Amino acid sequence: ASTLYNRAQSLRLSTSPNSPLNPATESIMTTLTPAPEAPKREGLVMRYTHALLAAVSILLTTLALGGDFQKGRYAYDSGDYETALAEWQPLADAGDANGQFGLGQMYGNGFGVDMDDDLAIKWYGLAAEQGHAQAQCNLAVMYQNGWGVPQSDAEAVKLYMLSAEQGVVEAMLALGRHYAMDFSDDYDPVRAYKWYGLAGLLGDLSAGVDREDVAKYMTAEQVTEANGLIEIWSNNNAELLLLAKQ
Repeated sequence: ASTLYNRAQSLRLSTSPNSPLNPATESIMTTLTPAPEAPKREGLVMRYTHALLAAVSILLTTLALGGDFQKGRYAYDSGDYETALAEWQPLADAGDANGQFGLGQMYGNGFGVDMDDDLAIKWYGLAAEQGHAQAQCNLAVMYQNGWGVPQSDAEAVKLYMLSAEQGVVEAMLALGRHYAMDFSDDYDPVRAYKWYGLAGLLGDLSAGVDREDVAKYMTAEQVTEANGLIEIWSNNNAELLLLAKQ
């Protein structure tokens, strides 16, 4: 049996047909590298020019691929899965990670298509290989529960870690639960405290309570170590924390 968390707490069952795709992915995709503290005017012009060119490139790429991810997302959110599939399929076939993730959601939950774990694994896997954070998280859920793949906590933890490092709160909570289990060989209260703490900073309302529950069984030195890890991650991902507060 999985030692992470049970089937009823999985993303599959907590995702409703009308819920939007996870916003963490958008935030991660749009995060920009911090500008120098005192940029020169020409540096700003160059950055804005690069940003404009990047936006135009994305638009042209989308048109060339024959699908519109945002149109598919709006359709998905409104329950128009036929349109979502029509928009995302050509994107996914052409290698677009967002389109692949969208198809993974549809096949993994049976929204507008027959539920098919094999196809969900395929599309989540292709998106995850490209670094798509939410796809990594959802693929971890599949491994955790043994849906379409042999059940593997080790593979699930690996994928959750990749996702959590990019700021996906669900992955952080899963890692917190995993490391908080004192009967597990992987029991590590410092890591559990860290991930619960970061999930709280990114807006999860229950993570603070979970963190304090873990802290009850930690030494003062362990709490200090965990808070240090939270500070390091926060300093390295200041943009994600800023987006979470908006």
